Amino acid sequence: MSKNIYVTSPLLPPLEEFIPYLERIWENKNLTNGGVFHQRLEKELAEYLGVEHLCLFSNGTLALLTALQALRITGEVITTPYSFVATSHTLLWNGLTPVFADIDPVTCNIDPDKIEQLITPATSAILPVHCYGIPCDVDRIQGIADAWGLKVIYDAAHAFGVKLNGQSVLRCGDLSILSFHATKVFNTFEGGAIICPDAKMKQRIDYLKNFGFAGETTVVAPGINAKMNEVQASFGLVQLQHIDRALSEREHIYQRYCELLADVPEISIFSAQDNVEWNHAYFPVLVNDSYPLSRDGLYDYLKQHDIYARRYFYPLISTFSMYRHLPSAHPDSLPVASATAEKILCLPIFPGLKEDDLKRIVELIRQPIAKPENTFLAADVADDVA
Repeated sequence: MSKNIYVTSPLLPPLEEFIPYLERIWENKNLTNGGVFHQRLEKELAEYLGVEHLCLFSNGTLALLTALQALRITGEVITTPYSFVATSHTLLWNGLTPVFADIDPVTCNIDPDKIEQLITPATSAILPVHCYGIPCDVDRIQGIADAWGLKVIYDAAHAFGVKLNGQSVLRCGDLSILSFHATKVFNTFEGGAIICPDAKMKQRIDYLKNFGFAGETTVVAPGINAKMNEVQASFGLVQLQHIDRALSEREHIYQRYCELLADVPEISIFSAQDNVEWNHAYFPVLVNDSYPLSRDGLYDYLKQHDIYARRYFYPLISTFSMYRHLPSAHPDSLPVASATAEKILCLPIFPGLKEDDLKRIVELIRQPIAKPENTFLAADVADDVA
């Protein structure tokens, strides 16, 4: 049985499958600048994901920064406070103003009902997040964007391989951004991608990620250096051979959690809509008020037993010092996001999580219910940590 169990563990294919790629790189000495493995990975990922055009990046944050540049976004961008900070940080780095909209309590995604009332003459785009890989209400968001002449860029960092009505959710909006960070369902150590609808946009993005060069001596835009290198790309090619098995394992672990927690009403489990093929990127639960411990109490109780769950996403982006001054960041404007952030807990889920460890996690969650006296110990520890 494992000692420490973390919220995730990187998917690592057999080392012997990776070594021949490294030998090829050493042999041809082509380390970057769109080498053979980079070209192959772009092609094979596009085919696997069911999209027309895909641009690889060295990480997902640079992909999102570049997407905002590629669409020439200006002024205000309506987005969610319930995400990783990179979502909003990319707006600030582009000189844009985030405008936070509250979230839907069922999906934790941006609430379309809140978007339209936040639109002003300065609004140029909507930046939603497919939180936990569960798709946003893409039809309603697109309808709002069309009515107001806005661009839609999806932060799809969690949504690798996710399908909506049989089609890749990455095809929605003007651009979609993937992250291939080590913690993600599919990883290239670090990495990311922009999914774009046509060859013209792909060409512009390829220029922007390579300093703006359109030839040896021609620079067409103030670009950035965001290229994926050959080591990352080759690792991605090996990963791709194992991704279906990994997704299947994730689904199995999700189902086992659901079975083992089915009679624990104090813990609410998230699920995707019936028309969604989900990647089970996370296993988020809500720790309800009826549970003997607070969310932080349970978080600390699990940590005492070497289970490292994560509070994704807490605190809200809107509470950080660079955002809290914004009118849209006031907690009264974000009641659902604020409440969710105080109750959310993501339990460990990753290929290779052992059945015994999964059962141990569930048993630890059950213990404070079965033995309320444990509540006091965990609460005392939580207070000490705070």
